[in-house]
Amino acid sequence: MTPSTYTQITLAERPEAEILPTTFKREVVPLNLKPGPKQILVKLRYVSIDPAMRGWLRDKRSYLPPVQIGEVMRAGGLAEVVEAGPESAFKVGDIVEGTWGWREYGVFDDKAATKVDVQPGLDILDYMGPLGMTGMTAYFGLLDVGQVKPGEKLLVSGAAGATGSVVCQIGKKKGAKVYAIAGSQEKCDWLEKDVGVEKALNYKSPTFFDDFKKHVGYVDVFFDNVGGEILDFVLTRLNLHARIVLCGAISDYNKAKPQGLTAYLNLIAMRAKIQGFIVFDYAKQYSEARQEIAAWLKDGSFKRRFHVVKGLQNAPEALNLLFSGGNTGKLIVQVSDEPAKL
Repeated sequence: MTPSTYTQITLAERPEAEILPTTFKREVVPLNLKPGPKQILVKLRYVSIDPAMRGWLRDKRSYLPPVQIGEVMRAGGLAEVVEAGPESAFKVGDIVEGTWGWREYGVFDDKAATKVDVQPGLDILDYMGPLGMTGMTAYFGLLDVGQVKPGEKLLVSGAAGATGSVVCQIGKKKGAKVYAIAGSQEKCDWLEKDVGVEKALNYKSPTFFDDFKKHVGYVDVFFDNVGGEILDFVLTRLNLHARIVLCGAISDYNKAKPQGLTAYLNLIAMRAKIQGFIVFDYAKQYSEARQEIAAWLKDGSFKRRFHVVKGLQNAPEALNLLFSGGNTGKLIVQVSDEPAKL
């Protein structure tokens, strides 16, 4: 039975540093939504929690406009079509991916949705992890920006996270020697035993910098999800013509005034480069990446881990887990208790 109201979470104020209980507002609104001719009414199943969301809260020029005060918090996810307009390309029961936001229901144009056909041997959550934006970010960041080659040393920070763990495995598939940085011994053990990296180092260890020099030495490609002190240190540990893939800087996202880099002059000496990228630029190539990653998932050679938080009301707290290191693998909020109909 369709409820008479639904919940959505909007931005109440812009955080100066850490996300606070007052940053977001939970609203219960009437469910009187009706799709137009080429629109769909969807019921959210899962929403993705990603570090980029913190950047969307800043009122600054970027690759996407900031979320405005009073707007539903932006988020990608999976939803089920519960009603389709008479000219819609979708039908009731279809599972679709899109940028739905933190809400239980919503009406969207057909063009905002992409149908998800879950292949045999795959899980629906794979389309939010290795086959979703997480996987696409890892794939194109490493292969197109990083240009990793067989036999090269690949270093990955935030390696136990959603993107980092995929980067590690793609690097191994492409013949690189993969080294990882994570924030706990448990995460390092998982990376070594399950993911199969050469060595995983705990950056919280008092001997981290010495351990790095001993086990890693110098690197050819650095896929960086963390920024800050770790990036500055790795700038001093580059091989000739090294490439740094600047995917994120989660250590600085909650800082009002992040500190700048001091070791960047080594880029000149090593003829190295540091390059940022946005995954949306590769949208026309997603299908080829998904085909290759799906094959690895099906043959069991590709590991994935999901951290699922239940309840839309817990989305703000889930977002904070990214900055406290409280998650391993892909972080997802399950919006609906009902399983998606496949």
